[in-house]
Amino acid sequence: MPRQLAIWILLSAAIAAADVVCALGPTAAYNGYRDERPSPDVMQLAARVNSALTPICTPRCPMIAIFRNETAPNALLVATPAGDAKIVYAPKFFTAVYNSAGDGGIIAVIAHELGHALSETAPVAWVKSTWPPELRADAWAGCALAKVNLPARDLQETLAALARYPSPAHPAWNSRLPALEAGYRQCGGDEARFTAAAAARGRR
Repeated sequence: MPRQLAIWILLSAAIAAADVVCALGPTAAYNGYRDERPSPDVMQLAARVNSALTPICTPRCPMIAIFRNETAPNALLVATPAGDAKIVYAPKFFTAVYNSAGDGGIIAVIAHELGHALSETAPVAWVKSTWPPELRADAWAGCALAKVNLPARDLQETLAALARYPSPAHPAWNSRLPALEAGYRQCGGDEARFTAAAAARGRR
């Protein structure tokens, strides 16, 4: 049986000292030993990302844990030497993302962080190896957005949320958009819907 991509719960102490791969804010205050179980709503949205991306990354899907933590720098991905990882989010950050972009915003942030792990453990031809890590993660996020089939208005708000909360390593938005679009198109998204949402986001 192929290994399933798993957004799962485990003891955070086991990977608290691993490397931070991506963070949407400064990490100095982050304390991995304060990780807590995520809220049921976040777990439900993480499960949607899981369902969207498992068929694509099989059989090399990493094991991913998800936690909430008041000390987290908005959201981050922490990776282990074995290739597994955890996503950690600050509850206030996810509340702000939800208020501005709804479920799609949370899905996009989770998918972007997860995309960092996938680009290392489950490479695919449509994620260009010449892209920097943040663009490769964006391509996976675009794929997840296509698979969950957001309505046009929700997709516009989701793209706006991704643009609003870049990591310090992110290139400019006009460099990110082609990677997001590539993942979206590759995974069956409606190209006209994406183009319209991107254009509407650019007018805001």
